[in-house]
Amino acid sequence: MQRIFADVAVSVSELKKNPTAVMTGAAGMPVAVLNHNRVMGYMVPAELYEAMMERLDDLELIQLAKSRADEQSVAVSLDDL
Repeated sequence: MQRIFADVAVSVSELKKNPTAVMTGAAGMPVAVLNHNRVMGYMVPAELYEAMMERLDDLELIQLAKSRADEQSVAVSLDDL
């Protein structure tokens, strides 16, 4: 059985009828879109999507900082910049 990573799930037919009502009913949370009772995708409000992208960017920057943590530092004065 396929796992659904959303509290709200709708069929493609239901979504086509009134997508705004589906998103409003989800109250800012993800919506699983089902086709023949299988998840074909997820819809998320723009605000949540943007927050997810910010979080991914933060995780990438953390990984980059950790990978460079053991590099030798170079002393530089502000006047040299």
